[in-house]
Amino acid sequence: MDFMHDQLSDGRCIRLFNVIDDFNREALGMDVDFSLPSERVIRIKYIQPGNPQQNAYVERFNRTVRYEWLAQYLFDTVGEVQNFATQWLWNYNHERPNMALGGFTPKQRLTMAA
Repeated sequence: MDFMHDQLSDGRCIRLFNVIDDFNREALGMDVDFSLPSERVIRIKYIQPGNPQQNAYVERFNRTVRYEWLAQYLFDTVGEVQNFATQWLWNYNHERPNMALGGFTPKQRLTMAA
């Protein structure tokens, strides 16, 4: 899990909270809001202090989010960003081949492991 920051077209800052599965690189969720209080994220296990390598997959995922869509569009509302993120997540998990997974999608990788 990791946070990203960006801003809407009017300059208001927003935060994105991304969660991925390290095994199959599936994007489990992306929450978008002006603030994300601790109550919304404490149910998820944090990385151990001093072990940033435990966050490597989500850092790579964040770069993909930034380059593929977040830096490409101007959004007016948090709702627009959340809707776009939800649609993009479905495509990322079901249709977009992941070269780190041998060209399979995260959902295909999960199916192969079952």
